[in-house]
Amino acid sequence: MAFRALFLSHAPDADKDVHRCEINTGMYRLWTVVVRGQDEAVEVASQFAQKEGIDAVLLCPGFTHADVAEIKAAVGDQVAVGVARCDGPGGRVSAAARKREGYGG
Repeated sequence: MAFRALFLSHAPDADKDVHRCEINTGMYRLWTVVVRGQDEAVEVASQFAQKEGIDAVLLCPGFTHADVAEIKAAVGDQVAVGVARCDGPGGRVSAAARKREGYGG
């Protein structure tokens, strides 16, 4: 059986049913889904936990601590939840790029 992980990221123009993909090596299955916001992230994470039996959820840096806690509650104790975070300079570069592209906040 493969290790199964879901990566979630945000984009203001995302369509969670279209902006997704799967990579399957046989031993590792990774799904990536781009969502518009937190409500969709919780929905998608919960669906993958129930339907795919994922082992982990990986989140982009745009998720706040409160968002992470809400996703963790939605997927349960059998699913690991982690967040990709940048160092200080990297975080500023990433924030500037998102602002340039109209992500807001």
